[in-house]
Amino acid sequence: MSWSAVEAETKAIRALEWMTADGAMLDRFLATTGARIPDIGNAIGNPEFLGSVLDFLMTQDSYVLRFCASEGLTHDDFAAIRAALPGGDLPHWT
Repeated sequence: MSWSAVEAETKAIRALEWMTADGAMLDRFLATTGARIPDIGNAIGNPEFLGSVLDFLMTQDSYVLRFCASEGLTHDDFAAIRAALPGGDLPHWT
């Protein structure tokens, strides 16, 4: 399935919401990306930031698996969603 940028942004926002339910995961995200809680509200409208949310999830297979299960997504859906956001079409070696 092909995902539009708007659909991908919506799913990335859902991923951020999902991460906030796990305080430890949110803390890891903040530490890894350098984002700060006060800045997240403004950053939600930034497609690059939303891409970083999905990039963070991709650091652990278990994160991707759990998020996909919570949203009824396949791994291919996740990859297509990431590809629809800025930087998602860059080559990767995994």
